[in-house]
Amino acid sequence: MSSDLRDLYQETILDHGKRPRNFCELAAANRKAEGYNPLCGDRETVFLELEGDLVRDISFQGAGCAISTASASMMTESLKGKSRPEAEALFQRFHDLITGGSSAPADAPPLGKLEVFSGVREYPVRIKCATLPWHTMRSALNGAGQTVSTESGAEASPKDEPSAGPVPPVAC
Repeated sequence: MSSDLRDLYQETILDHGKRPRNFCELAAANRKAEGYNPLCGDRETVFLELEGDLVRDISFQGAGCAISTASASMMTESLKGKSRPEAEALFQRFHDLITGGSSAPADAPPLGKLEVFSGVREYPVRIKCATLPWHTMRSALNGAGQTVSTESGAEASPKDEPSAGPVPPVAC
């Protein structure tokens, strides 16, 4: 990757990390899930407004590193208006980008701006930061409503919860 391209990617991630889009509690949400990364301290709540199989609206709130926040911000921009199958396919394509996998369906939507996260693969400890919002979204999409933890792959136990107080809600 060229130095200019790497700089552009860093700039995009920093912009979304400092000024996240769709960072609010979605009043019309009919699904939500929480995610927690105990290694980094990232915690996020993803709010979804599903209308049938359509992601009509999506937002998030929480506190985390620039990678996690930028990933959540760009995820919400990418998923608005997508169908459930498109959201699942985009999840898999993004996960493959970050982890170097190849399990996304051939007809998965293109990543577009999400390609900026390709460099995260070079920093294995940051992979969980980038994928946390996506796993949390998937839990909300599937109606599980569990707290997703990057360490268990399943529901987080109360001892895994962050010790800091809750992030005050901001309405959309």
